[in-house]
Parts: sequence; structure tokens; C-alpha cells
Amino acid sequence: MDPYIGKFLDDRYEIMDILGTGGMAVVYRAYDHRLNRYVAVKILKSELSSDQDLRRRFHDESQAVAMLSHPNIVSVYDVSQVDNSEYIVMELIAGITLKQYIRKRGGALNWREALHFITQITQGLKHAHSRGIIHRDIKPQNVMVLRDGSVKVTDFGIARSTTSQATVTQEAIGSVHYISPEQARGSHIDTRSDIYSAGVVLYEMLTGRLPYEGDNPVAVALQHINSIPIPPREINPEIPLGLEQITLKAMASVPDRRYVNAEEMLQDLEDFRRNPMIDFGYTAPGAVAVESDEPTMVRKGTAGFSDEEEAAAAAPVIPSRRPVQARFEPDEPEVEDYDDEDDGADEKKGNRKFVILISSLVAALVLVLGLIAFLLLHHPAQEEAVSYTVPNLLGLTVQEAEDLIARDETIAGHFTVNANQSAESEAPIGTIIEQTPKSDRTSHQETTEISVTISTGPAEEEPVEIVLKDYTNQEYSYVKGDLEDLGLRTRVEMLYDDTVQENKVIRTEPAANSTVLPGDQVTIFCSQGKEDASFSMNKLLGLTEADAKSAISRMGLTLQSVNSEYSSEYAEGRVCYQSIPENTPVEAGTAISITISLGPEPEPQEPEEPTPTEPEEATEPEPVEPEIPVAQIVITIPAKETDSNVELIINGVSVPLTNGGTVAASEESTKLEYDYEGTVNSIDVYVDGTRLSGSASDTNGTYNVYQQ
Repeated sequence: MDPYIGKFLDDRYEIMDILGTGGMAVVYRAYDHRLNRYVAVKILKSELSSDQDLRRRFHDESQAVAMLSHPNIVSVYDVSQVDNSEYIVMELIAGITLKQYIRKRGGALNWREALHFITQITQGLKHAHSRGIIHRDIKPQNVMVLRDGSVKVTDFGIARSTTSQATVTQEAIGSVHYISPEQARGSHIDTRSDIYSAGVVLYEMLTGRLPYEGDNPVAVALQHINSIPIPPREINPEIPLGLEQITLKAMASVPDRRYVNAEEMLQDLEDFRRNPMIDFGYTAPGAVAVESDEPTMVRKGTAGFSDEEEAAAAAPVIPSRRPVQARFEPDEPEVEDYDDEDDGADEKKGNRKFVILISSLVAALVLVLGLIAFLLLHHPAQEEAVSYTVPNLLGLTVQEAEDLIARDETIAGHFTVNANQSAESEAPIGTIIEQTPKSDRTSHQETTEISVTISTGPAEEEPVEIVLKDYTNQEYSYVKGDLEDLGLRTRVEMLYDDTVQENKVIRTEPAANSTVLPGDQVTIFCSQGKEDASFSMNKLLGLTEADAKSAISRMGLTLQSVNSEYSSEYAEGRVCYQSIPENTPVEAGTAISITISLGPEPEPQEPEEPTPTEPEEATEPEPVEPEIPVAQIVITIPAKETDSNVELIINGVSVPLTNGGTVAASEESTKLEYDYEGTVNSIDVYVDGTRLSGSASDTNGTYNVYQQ
């Protein structure tokens, strides 16, 4: 696992996951806990952190880039260190690279789109150059296209200040297909190097191809130094002349022939935008007239490469279209001042070169004449030359192509197939997409090799990251459609919510501002509105007091009071009244009262008539205190491993017991005795909240309460 994922940098930036890896650094998605936003963090690779000079340059240049502030440049928020490695905190952009956009549009953009994008790129470069910063790696992969059509230049990781004195070695910095000639040479560069790279980007947007291709980076770099690109209008005639002139002027191999600065290039772009028919009158620097079948040749030059590398890359570059006469006539020749001695030396050298040239031409002419004579001697004029028509192999596999040749008696044995190249293509994998020589050409050789290019299938596009929006309180149907339009799968969960209206989104999982990829699943939590908490009241009548209390607790109701009264309908100890009738709608938390039956009301006894007696002498009667009945209550407590809390309720009133009613733990049952003065109508005993049953009364007023 990556050592930085899940780590906090400066107690502020929480590293979430990897966004990409480059040559110098790794870019992570992180969360800024101080400002509550997602950011991109670029950390210098650990293997480069030991290079003190590189670390110093990375830090100094990052500090300079952090000073840039422009709508077309990615914002840099912070520069710091972690584990002896430098890191940069940047704006996190939701979009795709210009390279991905070009691929999505089929490899080339219309010239209006290209003008729109290159203008913004150049505006960003103008701002950076005005602050003394050279990007040095302008390419479509470092330009982000946002949904609103705006672009941002990114990855100033190898940028440097124009005032920096750091030397550049023979190792060219930057991407070789977009590198300027001076970068390829390893010589001094300035802001015009960025203009050259921007010109290459414009060339690719207009034509759908790169100006130079090669088998290796050295070959491509040498072509930037020594070759001339095919004019864009040779590839796409619909490109306006003025835009082609801007492209080729920006791509001039000699820096002095390019635009002086980005502002000058912007002025031409603006002039062209106002008048697409404009002709700037620029020439193509170094453009030469070529024969129709002659390939673009590489001009010799030094670039700090080894002799073997230069020789390997010095092969002719064959254009995809047969070039025509260059559209641009050369400017008036530049006149340079030389002293007289140099003039004399140059004149002698020129004469010597002229003599060598004439001698070479004469020798070549003699050789050609000799070859013609040899052919005439061995092939009489009256004998008709043998020729074979090159078959069309496009769309076939190599095996199908070989079978086609073998079946055709007119060409069988005269053509072989060599699959020596492959390329990405929309054509089926394994089929032939190009062949050399082309079909319907005539070959006079006995055996001709047809070199074919095999399709490897369409290019795999890098997945486009999607940053989820905050959909809270938005209509569910809209959110579902929006996510599916982005290529995401959706799943819905319905929840009750007291704050979010019905059919509106509560939240998503992953949460808002999370990064997902097309095809990922997003769960939408949708509100069902407030939950209806009402329910029907249960029947409590006929239950014991303990069972009634338990039922009240399960329903979430509050027991307000417990009363008692005589009832002929319900037995003693049973609920004979509930304050909320059965089946009445009720909500949790509602208070309820119950009444416990004391049994049938006792019948009143008639007083006995006194027996008449003879009157006695009247004497004053002595006062007699009324007799208060005393009931003895015996409570049997079951054996308990822990102390018990006993509550005695007589006639609905709690009676205090000794020691607060606490009974010590015992292995055997324990008896408590209590003498109650007064008439006993009802007795209830609770041990640890559980009611004891089995109350009884005998003739001497003793009540036994025990657990049945």
C-alpha cells in the first residue's frame, strides 16, 4: 500500500487516494480539513528526494509557480515538505485532459474548437511568462478541459524561472513529441520554447496527428531539430490559411523566427478570430519545394546526441500524404555581416563544394547510363516487361491476406506479407489497416514484399473521474437521471426523515464531493417524509397490574398513575379501567392511567335490634376508644443470589418497610412480617419490580403473600 494514503500532511491535508503518477512526482487526492475542500497534492518521488539539487529546484520553482493566479492556470495553494520530500497542494479539477478530448472527437478538432482552446492556453502562458515562469512541458496531457469549455494549464512540475541559472544537461526535459528544438539540444531555452510546444499542440488539434513520429525518442527529437512538418492544410484542406500560418510560425525550428512572446501570438489569434480569411503573409521557415514522391528529408545538425543515436534517427520521414509545392515562398534572404577574410574563405569553400557537386552529378549520370545499357542488352525491346498488380489487403487478417494471394494465379508467388507494424485503430483487432505499397500499384519485381500495419484495436481511454455534486433536497427523479447521464449506476433506498420532504434526496453514498468513475454505483437515499408514529391502543382490561405495566412499557407509553376501586366485573388484582380506551389512536410517550379492581364491593350488614332490659340507674358511661383492626402480613421472598428490593403496597399506598425494604441475598426463601393497623382492601408486593402473587386472608387477619 502507498505509504502516504491515510496520512495527514502538516496536520491538515488527509491523503485519500492516488490520482496519477508522473516522471518526477505522484499526485494524490486529499482533503483539506482546515478549509473543508478536496485538493490535489503532488509529492516528489522518494527516489528523487536524495538529490539535493533537484529538491532545491523543485521547492524554489514551486514557490514561484504558487504566485501564479489566472483562470487558465491551475491554482497552487501551498508548498511544503513531508518525510524530506517536497510537495505541492493544488486545485482539484473535475474534467478530462485535452488529449482525451481530442481522442473522443475522433482524433482531430474543427478549427473553431482548436482556436478556442489554443487561445486559452496562450493566455495562460502569457500570464506565466509575465511572472518569469517557463512551463517547459506544454502538451495536451497537461491541459485540462472543464465542462464549461474552459481549459486550465497544469503540471508546472518541471517549470523554472527565467532568472534561474540552473543548467540543462543533454537529457531533454519535457515530452519528446512536443519538445522544442533547443530543449532537444540541451541548450538555453526561454519563453519561446513554450510557444513552440503550443504550436505542436495546435498542429495536433487541427490535423489529428503529431508533426513528427519515430521508433524511439531520439529519432523524434532529431526531427524537431532538423525536419520540416507537413503543412496542416496538406492533411486537412479545410483548415484556414491564416490558422496554418500561425501554427507554422509558432513551430519555427529557429527561435528567432517564432513569435517573440505569447502576447504577439495572441494578437494574431485575435486577428484571425475576427477575420478567418486573413492572410498574414508568413512563410514556412525552412520550407522547400519537393517532388511528388520525394519524402521529407531530415536536415543534418548536432543536438548533443551520440553518433549512433543520430544515425539511427536519420532515416527519411515518409509523410502520410504526398507533399506538394510548399505554399509559402521564402522570405527575402537574411544578410549577415562577415569580414573580408571570412568572405574569401567562404568563396573558396563554395568553389570547392561546387566542383564536388558537379563531379558527383557526372558520376551519377555515367552510372545511370551504364545501368540503362545493361538493361537494354539483357531485355530486348520487343520483349514485353512482366508486371504484377498489388492486391488490396485492407481489412483482412495476415492469414486471409496470404490465402488471397495464394488463390490468385496472377499474383501467387509474387507477393509476400510482412506484418512489421501495429497501431491503435477502430478497425477490428488483427486486421490490416495500412499497406505499403498501396493496392492497385504495379510491381515489376519477381517477388515483392507488402509491409502491413495491424490494428491493435481502439485506444483505451483513461477513465474520466467524476466529482459527485451535493444533491441534498433535490428531486429524486432529477438526481437519478443526472447520475445515469454521467455513466453511473444508481441504487435507491427509501428512508423516513423529519427534515427532508418526501421524494427528495437525503444524501448519496459515496457522499458529495467524492470522486467516482463511470460505471460505479451510487446509492441515493430518498425521503419518505415523516414517519407516522401513531398506533392503536391495546386492551389492558383484565390484565394483572404487572402485565399491564409491561404492556404500557412495550408500547412506549408513560404510566401516569395506578388507582384501585371495587369492581364486580373484574376479579381482584385485575385492571378494571384504562384512561385510553382500546383501539384509540395513540402516539409514543402519551401518559395513561389504570385502575386495579379490589373485587366486588362487600354488602352492608344491618345492625341488630337491642333486647329491652330494665332500666338501671343512670351512670355516666366511661369513654371507649374505637378498636383499630390489626392485620398481620407475611411476605415470603424467593431465594435470591443478590440483594432484593421489596415494595409493599396496601390499599394502593406504598408502606415503608424496615431497612427501606432491602432483603439480603439468601440461599433459602426469606419471610418478612408486617403489622398493618387498619382495614386491608388490597395488597400488592413487588420484588425487584416483579409482583408476587398468591395473596390470601384467614380468620385471624393474617395475610400470606408468596410467589406461586
